[in-house]
Amino acid sequence: MRHRDSGNNEGLLGPGGVQWMTAGRGIIHSEMPEQEDGLMHGFQLWINLPAARKMIPAAYRDIPAAEIPLLQEADGVAVKVIAGQYRAQAGAIRQPDTEPLYLDLQLPAGGTRDIDIAAGHNAFVYVYHGSVSIEGVSVPQQRMAILGNNGDGVRLHSDNGASVLVLSGQPLREPIAQYGPFVMNTRAELEQAFADYQQGRLA
Repeated sequence: MRHRDSGNNEGLLGPGGVQWMTAGRGIIHSEMPEQEDGLMHGFQLWINLPAARKMIPAAYRDIPAAEIPLLQEADGVAVKVIAGQYRAQAGAIRQPDTEPLYLDLQLPAGGTRDIDIAAGHNAFVYVYHGSVSIEGVSVPQQRMAILGNNGDGVRLHSDNGASVLVLSGQPLREPIAQYGPFVMNTRAELEQAFADYQQGRLA
């Protein structure tokens, strides 16, 4: 995936890589697929910034797969630690405010894994291949399970093997105003963002 943006950043996201972009006060970007053969898939996730940090300078980071910690555990479970911390392993990204946890797990057939989730953090599991069970409830491929935020964590089990994203973050508990790619706290701030974009001040 080729990335270009108004901050003069350009990168080619390869297999297993991650783009981490902070929109801040504004950035205009494009993403164009450049795969040579076959199918590709990816995930785009948005993490809100608190009102006090909405207008920080925009930033972009291209993280190749080799720079993302990958734990190959003895029971065959593989855990890619994209953000936050898994056991003693820090991820490629640490972000204040929301303190996101972003794990990509590969569970072999019969595999089980317990994942700690901080108390009070909102969390979900997304299964992108195979299926898992959580407390006896089956979560099939291309389905999401929203977890409780009581700090009990989650136990994932797969009878036939699965690929799973586990994500959590500290809720901001602030109002959200969203339209298209713009996310602010009030309708007036959204209208200002529209005007900044239309008049060339956004980026």
